[in-house]
Amino acid sequence: MNLYTKLLRCESEGKPIRVGLIGSGKFGSMFLAQVRNTPGMHLMAIADLSLDRARAAMANTGWDVEAVVTRSFDDALRSHRTCLTEDAEALIKSDGLDVVIDSTGSPAAGIRHALLAAEHGRHMIMVNVEADVLAGAYLVEAFNRAGLVYSMAYGDQPALVCELIDWARTCGLRVVAAGKGTKYLPGYSASTPDTVWDHYGLTAEEAAKGGMNPQMFNSFLDGTKSSIEMAAISNAAGLLAPSQGLQFPPVGVQDLANILKPAAHGGVLEQTGMVEVISSEERDGRHVVGDLRWGVYVTFEAAEDSGVSADYVRRCFREYQVSTDRSGRYGALYRPSHLIGLELGVSVANAALRGEPTGTPTGFFSDVVAVTKKALAPGDMLDGEGGYTVWGRLARAEDSLAMGGLPIGLAHGVKITRPVPAGQMVTWDDVEPMEGQAVRVRRDMEAMARGKATAR
Repeated sequence: MNLYTKLLRCESEGKPIRVGLIGSGKFGSMFLAQVRNTPGMHLMAIADLSLDRARAAMANTGWDVEAVVTRSFDDALRSHRTCLTEDAEALIKSDGLDVVIDSTGSPAAGIRHALLAAEHGRHMIMVNVEADVLAGAYLVEAFNRAGLVYSMAYGDQPALVCELIDWARTCGLRVVAAGKGTKYLPGYSASTPDTVWDHYGLTAEEAAKGGMNPQMFNSFLDGTKSSIEMAAISNAAGLLAPSQGLQFPPVGVQDLANILKPAAHGGVLEQTGMVEVISSEERDGRHVVGDLRWGVYVTFEAAEDSGVSADYVRRCFREYQVSTDRSGRYGALYRPSHLIGLELGVSVANAALRGEPTGTPTGFFSDVVAVTKKALAPGDMLDGEGGYTVWGRLARAEDSLAMGGLPIGLAHGVKITRPVPAGQMVTWDDVEPMEGQAVRVRRDMEAMARGKATAR
């Protein structure tokens, strides 16, 4: 609770945390809006494939671009200015840098930047959840060996959920379920960039004027992004994925504890200790009362093995008006919103000043596999997250490994080699062989997971 005090000390001593941002899209722009108002932080550099886009992001978030921008890392270090570059590798290697933020959204780019950061002694804040789910368990090992922090991005929902999980466990409570809210109906899994705006109540022309990317927004709608975020939480906190993928039950905040508990006790979970996403839409399309569309939650219970003390804790739940199920056994805590990049400085400060992540992989427990939206034939090309051909379904890691599931993070620009029916998982054997660093890293992580499973 004293991060701000530590930042003030950095400021007064003239030793700010020097930060490099890779990617100046929405998340990066939101960080830009706050970092110049945060004492003890210096945005030393921004790397973006388009310098015009980076300049526009700075201008849109209130920066005096002409006064602060330089093309020299040395000048940025000396004069507290910000270097703009197209070269992310050069940014990571630049002298004096403390923390790298990857906000690119490209799994391959995120993996490359993370390994470079570990090699050159920089902490990594991985906004790029796609990269984290594809290879996080591998990447964190590289940072552990280097004595560095590899962290989820505070402000994004996975890190906020991990914070709630940590709170519950630190209090001695058993975590029953954790996750987030979103807008979802079962038919959304077949949505494509051509149909996405109908579900948001927009026309394609209105969306285009707002600069909204249909494939990106479709990944939010068709369940892929939710699966990716729940996999990240599972891999960080050790919670299980539902064996058949996310259910997206419609739940309002008043019913969290009633619904997000084991089926044996009247809820929807297979067992205690799972991730799940709740929908803000009833199955008939009506809006859920008390929806948590933008928020996060955790459900919990007093530990049973404490005997009489469990009854005492439940009595305390009643006395202090904890939101519980009808029995009083299960409780819930939630946060109604998240501020995305506006909160990202918390991760930066935690990594640099405390040497701690705001959530990090602890294993490979869950995966997100590519599932076909339509029947595919040899020669068809996969177009990845939010596209026309596949969506990403949450799966337990052991099931994904056993079936050879193709991770959604690699299901882009890849050719199908044999027929795959609609609604079926795509496997490594269904596509042409792939090459590249991201593929090698992913395959190495799978080998690591199989080795640990064999050892057990």
